[in-house]
Amino acid sequence: MEAAPVDPILPQVATGDSRAVQTCIDRYGGLVWSLASRQLGNTTEAEDAVQEIFIQLWEVAGRFDPAVASESTFVAMIARRRLIDRRRKLGRAPDTRSIELADDPSCATDPGLAHIETREQAAKIESALAQLSDDQKQALKLSIHSGWSHSEIAEHLGIPLGTVKTNIRRGLIKVRELLGAVTDGTAAGAVS
Repeated sequence: MEAAPVDPILPQVATGDSRAVQTCIDRYGGLVWSLASRQLGNTTEAEDAVQEIFIQLWEVAGRFDPAVASESTFVAMIARRRLIDRRRKLGRAPDTRSIELADDPSCATDPGLAHIETREQAAKIESALAQLSDDQKQALKLSIHSGWSHSEIAEHLGIPLGTVKTNIRRGLIKVRELLGAVTDGTAAGAVS
């Protein structure tokens, strides 16, 4: 059974309706908090970032266009931009503690098994990434590891914005296909 469509709340936020602001926070607070805590890793920084994100959402709510993107996509895009700006301001690289915790034996019931599974997953991902074109690898690295926007990548590489977006999209699709082939038990090389 599909969930009933939810009416966009941002147009009401744009009018200054305080109840709409609270509804927006209730509706998207989890999403924004998840993005902030994952990107910043520090609870205090994440809390500050969440406040800044909702203030910016309040300021730009009038720009939301349901014909362009879903409301949750719009919120996530605003959050991502603010978080990238905040990380740059703080001079920090993306937090990698979640990856390090996966290797922490205290996080698993069987420490040896957790370490082996993590190594196997990393090997599968590395193998999938190795099968991408150089352009796809470079665009994904700048986007994911460095947190650069598509526009920044295009400017840095001196290529059209559409090419950057295409390289990232095709790269992600290919990795997803390759990892799906590995988990399905088929040969990774069989996916074109």
